[in-house]
Amino acid sequence: MEAKDKFTLGLELPTDPRWVNIAETHLEDILVDHAYCEQKAASSCISLIVLYPEKDLLVERLSPIVAEEWSHFERVMAELRKRGWSLGRQRKDEYVEKLSRVIQKGGSREQQLMEKLLMNALIEARSCERFKILWKHIPDQELAEFYHELMISEAGHYKNFLQLAKEYMPEEVVMNRWHELLEQEAEIVKSLGLRGDRMH
Repeated sequence: MEAKDKFTLGLELPTDPRWVNIAETHLEDILVDHAYCEQKAASSCISLIVLYPEKDLLVERLSPIVAEEWSHFERVMAELRKRGWSLGRQRKDEYVEKLSRVIQKGGSREQQLMEKLLMNALIEARSCERFKILWKHIPDQELAEFYHELMISEAGHYKNFLQLAKEYMPEEVVMNRWHELLEQEAEIVKSLGLRGDRMH
């Protein structure tokens, strides 16, 4: 990952460069996995709105993200159909499962919200990084442009989640916890190894 990207996304561990070589030979798997990722992203935002309806700013900022993530799901489905592929069954998401385990439970309502927002920010940041790799390296130009567009969108979502966390907890607390999670996320990515048939 270039220095500029590291600064923008904050990720501690760049994706193994070999990932894209495997991914481009497993495009059906990647698109199916991606479709479910978009579903879960929309559901996660809905869940936050349901859990914290009194947080006006959160509701205001996450509502359009719900619509956008679902729109992305529909567009990924269109890419699948265009190639004669169907959605298929959802597979276990080990990346998200492992991230969930490092999220701190308990504490105040605001602390719990911060943890949830930072987890979402991490997932969006990693997705953005993977979308950029696909945009730059897959030979399918139409799909490459699609991922370029989604890369920009995911970067905006990542920043939104991080900024929202700072609205409800002191910035120093948020950033200290963010850096801890970045290190843990890097270890998770390392432990999962090279999986070119998954988005994460």
